[in-house]
Amino acid sequence: MSEAVTPEARPRPAEAQATFKRVMLKISGEALMGDQGFGLHPPTVQRIAQEVKSVRDLGVEICMVIGGGNIFRGLQGSAQGMERTTADYMGMLATVMNALAMQSALEDLGVFTRVISAIPMDQVCEPYIRRRAVRHLEKKRVCIFAAGTGNPYFTTDTAATLRASEMGCEAIFKGTKVDGVYDKDPNKHPDAKRFERVGYTEVLAKNLGVMDASAIALARDNNLPIIVFSLDEPGGFRGVLAGRGTYTTVHG
Repeated sequence: MSEAVTPEARPRPAEAQATFKRVMLKISGEALMGDQGFGLHPPTVQRIAQEVKSVRDLGVEICMVIGGGNIFRGLQGSAQGMERTTADYMGMLATVMNALAMQSALEDLGVFTRVISAIPMDQVCEPYIRRRAVRHLEKKRVCIFAAGTGNPYFTTDTAATLRASEMGCEAIFKGTKVDGVYDKDPNKHPDAKRFERVGYTEVLAKNLGVMDASAIALARDNNLPIIVFSLDEPGGFRGVLAGRGTYTTVHG
């Protein structure tokens, strides 16, 4: 006698299957400000949180790093005369604010989340302890790594690559405003050509602006692919992770 198959027990369609088990999502702070020129735009934060939840629902373990440029960017503060180390620490604190906003949005959707800071601030979030963070991921909690690496002169791109390597992520997904890596700015040059795949060395040699040089070199040394896609496209993160949509893979 055949056993009835419940809807939960049926296999998912092929297009819903994720190609990675554990990934890092890197987004800029500017991605959270929507059409505003500064700060946080709550509907945009909620939309991105929904994208993250849709991928988490596929069973994928997710790390996140969010920049702080929508609140304060250390390099710009330094350029305006502020001492660089102080400016960078201010930028790190901005990333904590963004991480807490994303945590709130995710938890509103029922997604268990931990904000983990490279700068200890126990009343606000957890300090970074690698083994504890790995355990959170194994329990399907989203881990948002804040305060960069905890050191000035390093960007959140480098922090994302470092944490992805430490957590054993299989890829870094970088959400941007364009759908991949181009040979020049597609917003300024209509004839810009998008790469389907591009090597780390070419990214560095041509200064393609995917991430800063330290982050690209660290990804290269750890053979960690970087997948660049548009965060503005609804369902883009889930689709790209399943191998659909338009994106560029930076690889060895």
